[in-house]
Formats: sequence, C-alpha cells, structure tokens
Amino acid sequence: MNQTVRQRQTLEGSPHPRGALWDGRGTNLTLFSANATKVELCLFDSSGQKETDRIELPEYTDQVFHGYFPELKPGQLYGFRVHGPYDPQNGHRFNPNKLLLDPYARTHVGDLQWNPALFGYTMESGDDLTFDERDSAPFMPKCVVADMHQPHLPEGRRPRHQWSNSLVYEAHVRGLTKRHPAVPENLRGTYAGLATPEVIKHIKSLGVTAVELMPIHTYINDDFLINRGLSNYWGYNSIGFFAPHPLYAADPLNAIQEFKDMVTRFHEAGLEVILDVVYNHTAEGNEKGATMSFKGIDNASYYQLIPDQKRYYINDTGTGNTFNLHHPRVMQMVLDSLRYWVQEMNVDGFRFDLACTLARGPQGFDRHSAFLQTCLFDPVLAGVKMIAEPWDIGPGGYQVGNFPPGWAEWNDKFRDDVRDFWRGASSVQTITSRLCASEDTFNHEGRRPWSCVNLVTAHDGFTLKDLVSYNEKHNDANGENNQDGNSDNRSWNCGAEGETDDPEIIRLRNKQMRNLMSTLLLAQGTPMIVAGDEFGRTQGGNNNAYCQDSEIGWVDWNLTDDGRSLLDFTRKLGAMRHQYPVLRRNRFYTGRFDEVHGVKDVTWVRSDGKECEFGDWTDSALHCVGMLMDGRAQVNSVPQDGDHSTLMIVVNAGRDAIAFTVPECLDGKSWTRLIDTNDGGKPEQEFPIGETCPVPSRGLVLLRLNTNAPPPVPDSNAPDQDKE
Repeated sequence: MNQTVRQRQTLEGSPHPRGALWDGRGTNLTLFSANATKVELCLFDSSGQKETDRIELPEYTDQVFHGYFPELKPGQLYGFRVHGPYDPQNGHRFNPNKLLLDPYARTHVGDLQWNPALFGYTMESGDDLTFDERDSAPFMPKCVVADMHQPHLPEGRRPRHQWSNSLVYEAHVRGLTKRHPAVPENLRGTYAGLATPEVIKHIKSLGVTAVELMPIHTYINDDFLINRGLSNYWGYNSIGFFAPHPLYAADPLNAIQEFKDMVTRFHEAGLEVILDVVYNHTAEGNEKGATMSFKGIDNASYYQLIPDQKRYYINDTGTGNTFNLHHPRVMQMVLDSLRYWVQEMNVDGFRFDLACTLARGPQGFDRHSAFLQTCLFDPVLAGVKMIAEPWDIGPGGYQVGNFPPGWAEWNDKFRDDVRDFWRGASSVQTITSRLCASEDTFNHEGRRPWSCVNLVTAHDGFTLKDLVSYNEKHNDANGENNQDGNSDNRSWNCGAEGETDDPEIIRLRNKQMRNLMSTLLLAQGTPMIVAGDEFGRTQGGNNNAYCQDSEIGWVDWNLTDDGRSLLDFTRKLGAMRHQYPVLRRNRFYTGRFDEVHGVKDVTWVRSDGKECEFGDWTDSALHCVGMLMDGRAQVNSVPQDGDHSTLMIVVNAGRDAIAFTVPECLDGKSWTRLIDTNDGGKPEQEFPIGETCPVPSRGLVLLRLNTNAPPPVPDSNAPDQDKE
C-alpha cells in the first residue's frame, strides 16, 4: 500500500445502525462478519484511485465490527479489507488484498474494471484453492459515506392506490427514455429523465397507477458481456442493495436525491413506484467468481453452500450462487434494505425476482417462511405492495398461487393460455378461468382477485409486436449463437416471419395485438403492461434482450400510424377499466346464483344467446363465448366507484366471424358495442335484445347493457372492502 497514513481519532462507536452514516458530528461504521478476525476501513481520495488511510475497526460486538470517526464527512470514499482464514474447502474465502464494498453503502462511485486482481484466487491458474496477493482496489468502485439527514416525504403524499384499482407498467429506467425526444439529451436514460413531465403524462394517459421499475440497485456488468461489447442491461446482477445504480443518475454523486426527486414527481402525478428487487443472488458468481463484497466479508454466512462440499455453492437461481436468507443477519440485511427503500426513498412496493428462492427451507419451498411472513407483518413493510415472481430453477421451484395471503404473484398461466387461445391452439375452456383472475389457482384463504398479476408479455420474452410477428426467436445479436432465450414462446407470426409489406398480414397482426391487449386489460386481476407494448414496440424478434443496452432494448418513440392507433386503443381500454367496476372486482366471480338479489355475478353465454351448458365445456371446437358480468352483483357485494353497468366480453378465436345473439337480461332493452378489435376505432353501435352483433374472426367485442332502470347508486356507508 503506497500511501501516507496519519493518525485519525477513532472511537468505539456502535454496532447500530448498519453502514457508514454521518450523524452531523461524525461517521459510525459497521460491518457484520461471523468468521472474520479483523476489519480495516480503507479511505480514498476524491478520484477513488489513491488509498489515503487504512484503519482497523476497533470494536467487535455481536458479530459486528464497528468504530466511530469524528473526522469522516459525507462524500468520503471508502471500502473494507477483511482478514480471516482462506479455506474454501470449509467455505471461507477471506483475502485482505481485495477491497470490498460495504453491503449497506448508500452510494457507489466509479466503474468496476475487470482484472485478474479482482479474484481471491489466482484466476490464471483456474484453481480457486490458490490465494491471490494482488491488490484489487485500483479496479473496484468505491462506497461513499452518506448523509441521511434529508427530510422524509410526508406519508400523506403517497398515492396508496387500492390493489383492485391497480394497473402496473413495467419499465426500464434507461430504456424508457433513452430515445424519448421530449427528454433533454443529458437526462435521457436517467432517474431525472424518467421524471420528465412528458414521460409521466404518457404513462398516466394509459390509466396506469403504478410503475414497476426493473432493477435499480447497483449492479455489475459481467466481463464476458463486456468482451462482446454488451452489458447486463436488465440489471439482474446486484452487488449493492441500498444504493441506486449510479449510471442511471445524471450526477452519480447525487443519485440518492435524484431518485427521491423522481419518486416525488411520480407521487404528485398519482403514480406509485414499485421496485423489481433481486435478493436471491449477487454478482459474485460461484467459486470461480470475483471477490467484490459478500464473498470476502463472510462467504459462509452470506451464501448457501453445499453442506458436505462447502467449497461449492447451491445454485437454485441459475446464476452461480444463492443468497442465504436462512442466516438471521443476512435476512436482517434484506429486510433493512426493503425498509430503507420505503422509509428513506419513499417507494410503494416491490416485485421479488425468483421469489421461491427467498422462501426455500431445508424441506423445500415454505409459504410460511420467516421472510415471507415478516414482509407482511413488519410495521414498515405491511402497508406496501408485495409481488412475487413465483418460480426459480430449484427443487419445487414452480409455486404459482401458493404464496401466502397478502402477496400478489405474476401469473404465467394467464400469459400462456391467452397466447394459446388467440393463436388458435386451444378452445375457450383454457381462457375462462384466466378472465376470472385464475380463480382455480388464487381463490383460497380469502385471497382477492388482485393477487393474480396478469401479463401477456414481460421484459423477459417477446414484446407484444414481436409476439404476433415471429414464430422463432432471433437472438443472434446476443452473441450466443441464438441458443439463449426461451424457444417455447407460444407466438404466431400471422403468415410471415418478421417485417412484411403484406397488408393482410399487417392487418391481422394489428388485430391480434388489440385482442391480446384487450384480454389483458378487461380480465379480472391486476394487469401489467410492458413499456412500449402500448404502441407496438419491437426488439426485432430478440426474446432475451438482457444484454442489449442498445436500440434493441430501448423504447423507440418514433411511432408509426399503426403504433398511434394501438396507443389510442390502449388508452381507451385503460379508461374503461377504471370506469366500470365490474372489470376490477374485489371478489372472485363464481357464477353462483344470488337468491336475495336474483342475479348471477357472471354468466357464460353461447353465440345463440343462451347460457352455456355442461356439454359446451367439453367441446374442444368451441372458440367463441360471452362473459356476462352483472353490474348489480358488483353493487350489492363490494361497492366501488364508477359506472355499475352490466358488461359482456365476447371472444372469438375462430377463423370465421360469428353473428352473436345478444342475450336477454333483467331490465335490459339493448346492448351497446364499446370495443371491437376488428377495428379499434369503430364508433359505438346499439343492438336490441334478441338481435345479433357481429363478432369478427379472431376478434373480441365488449358490450354494455342499456336498461330502462336508473343506474344503481353504491352505498356510501358501506365499508371499503379493498383495504388489506
């Protein structure tokens, strides 16, 4: 170490709180390690290249090293060196030659520069039992002492949308604005760019209530991707769970405030902010991975290791390692991270990547695990939205519908069945439950329809446009010989692979996109739109753009006429979802007859206007059905604001148009067509009871019942049934 060390005043400090936090007079530093023998604080100049001081943390309390430094001020760059046994066979990989990031750091600066010195072993040998003595500090990002004495956003300014009224918009901070013409060039791809009024106005115009941001925790770009000229664009490669990714900030040193300002702008517009978080693994990989933080702080505590071969990692995530939430200190860190993003950064919820990993115990997936239950009952976290991605590649890794009450879950059954239905690969039996918030999967233990998060597309897979334009994935730009990405996309190119000038194929593709978007936004449950799908964004058939920080992965705001038409159609659907409570019920549709009110909440109707019978559900050739949702049942069970009309969704995945006889309904005199996917711009048209309404081939129609009776008025004294 080539630096001049001078004596600094060092006090005992406290093991709480975690991290390096300035209290107005000095900085308290802490670091948990159950197996280390010594921890050194390393200080750096403003360039991050010169190590100016190295000071041993003086105290060790309850497995936490700590010290208090009156001279350390906010903005000071630092890292740790941790001493202990280098014994990979027993799970220990301490190497004080490696500079380590503080797990609780609020800000990082500088880019990781891939170099053999980053590895705890001599990488050139390929043997992780060797010990490398090179200093990694010149190649590592640095942590920054944080001043957390910023005013909190008042609680009353959070939108706090009821779950049943929610409409989610999944977006990438960089990708959403990188090509947006209304965002100043210096702000494109940043938190500040996302908060631009034109961007927020667009999101609001869709009826969206919550923006789900893909990972914004500090992450690492893998060297094998950098060597290909690519990056970990999606961000599922976390290394810091308290720090906003600095490259998404116009000013990396001001990333915290820039992120908070963005959240404030969203809240002012009535939009919630949900973070996609990755606590199932870290960027340090397996035994051959680099030593950047947790591996060098206490490998045996932070990672799940194979019990009889602790040199190796359990890999339930497919990324090389699995974070060890079985350890109380590790789970504490994850919970502290969640609380921090709620209390200090003011976010409104989380979507947990590979959530099964977080709840897997010795006997497999445990829906009553301490982590899942704590998220629901913790005083800070109990009031925010929790969404699980309910699968991973580990044992028993598919758990859709099995998370505990209070959690929402991504529902890939909706995605797959809706795709199959509209490409003509299945009959109506596959879609009826999906239109009802997959009640066959989620209707238990008092769970509500909102717990089913419906999606047709997500960041992972084809965009909506590509779903109707490609039969096969086209991932050559990823540099993996098109071997990456899912090959089972349940897509249909409508007659030609990729771009085409054929007007009939283009017309069909546009209709199919309207069909898919209509099904998503009219179905029960919580819908999630992927940014750009509202106007037909394409990735050129790439269904795994995880490494594409390029025009492939960025949203193109240069809309075609077809794109503008789809955008107008999507906005209309979003408005209708909020207008009609029957489209967002807070109770599952059951089809049972209510003797008191004389209505069924939902009735399935054949094309002859009659109610479906048992034999209809065994007819594999049945591709058309109507879903009649009685508005009176909505009023009498769970009052919600809006127009309590009776609606009927008619879907027809067949190749032929159908003359659908509109059914009789109590007090009904006619039906008005509100939506027709054959031509999204068709004007409303009225159809008297008993007459037929044309339902196009491969098309969807939405009808509203017109009655002689005045619309019912919700009981203003009824309790709010939607508050969890």
